[in-house]
Amino acid sequence: MANLDVEILHPRHLAPEDVALWRVLAAAEPAFTNPLMGPDFAQAVGRVRDDARVAVIRRDGQTLGFLPHHRRPGGTARAIGSPLSDYHGLVSRRDADLTGGEVLRAADLVSYRYTGLIDPYGVFGQAELKTAHVIALGNTDAATYLEAVRAASPKKIKNWRRLDNKLEREVGAVELVGGDRSRQAFDQLIAWKREQLARTGVHDFLGPDWTRDLMTDLFENQDGSFQGLMICLYAGDQLVAGHFGVRLNGVYHPWIASTNPAFADYSPGQVFFLRAIAAMPELGLDRYDLGPGHDHYKGAYALSQVQIADGTATAASMAGRVANSLDNVLTLAGARGAGPVGKLTRRMDAIASVELTMGGRMRGLVHAVAGQAQRRAS
Repeated sequence: MANLDVEILHPRHLAPEDVALWRVLAAAEPAFTNPLMGPDFAQAVGRVRDDARVAVIRRDGQTLGFLPHHRRPGGTARAIGSPLSDYHGLVSRRDADLTGGEVLRAADLVSYRYTGLIDPYGVFGQAELKTAHVIALGNTDAATYLEAVRAASPKKIKNWRRLDNKLEREVGAVELVGGDRSRQAFDQLIAWKREQLARTGVHDFLGPDWTRDLMTDLFENQDGSFQGLMICLYAGDQLVAGHFGVRLNGVYHPWIASTNPAFADYSPGQVFFLRAIAAMPELGLDRYDLGPGHDHYKGAYALSQVQIADGTATAASMAGRVANSLDNVLTLAGARGAGPVGKLTRRMDAIASVELTMGGRMRGLVHAVAGQAQRRAS
């Protein structure tokens, strides 16, 4: 088999024909239809990060696929836009006959760290799987879907509908605004999210300028099928909850889910979902992709699940074998487990993904260690 020819480009330098082919490949495979898997997201990240790259993979002059990533020290690649890229991977032809090891070697990479790998063609082999949650209407209407949700969790849904009525009765008319263009609401959702992250001890992925710049750019971008989308819930004239994320055609992937702390007794996040699902057809959405995580509301509303992979792929090279051995040692030491070592490792991994400066990484590490020590003492 002929060797691979891999060209490494910043997303802004992708040829129009490569962008078009990437879109075709993504549309051809249902697993690739999330907005984060296409060239538009890679180009959006490229507008705020100079280290964004795309490996364009060819063999015998034929373009086989695309691997968007950030190259970090030591030849390590991370998913482009991580940690905002809940889904990522190599988008390729079904018959490309690629292996992750040969792609990484040809791209002069040692390893590829992934936390939400979509790999329908088995390019990267087996890895640890975790569950992502999806609200998928499919061929059903919103009312039928909500009835299925109610049947699966009758007590929860009854209570949340009661709170919806209580919110309207005590505060004012409840209204869901899809495609909300209020910059004030956008800024408020970001502020509430950052307060929540600080309160819960999770690393603030909205701290670095690039993540906020990316979201602002997408909020302001209303051209084409790929754009930012904000959905907000109001009671009277007050903002009580909202989501912000990115959509591609009928698929929506929110990054920010925020609620007004002053209305916590009404469970506004739950009221939001009841109304948002009902509004999906009007908004042109058939898939509301909540991504991975164990948030209790996801299981109640998302009746579909997707299996994604978490792990590290290494190049078919000497450097790759060394990296694989090191990864195995870390796994044996508990880096992939549920204990303190695993939790701290995942926190450090998240910090390394989002923080681009040494100062930011050091501050994040200090907060992570201090927070873990405080939780052990409490």
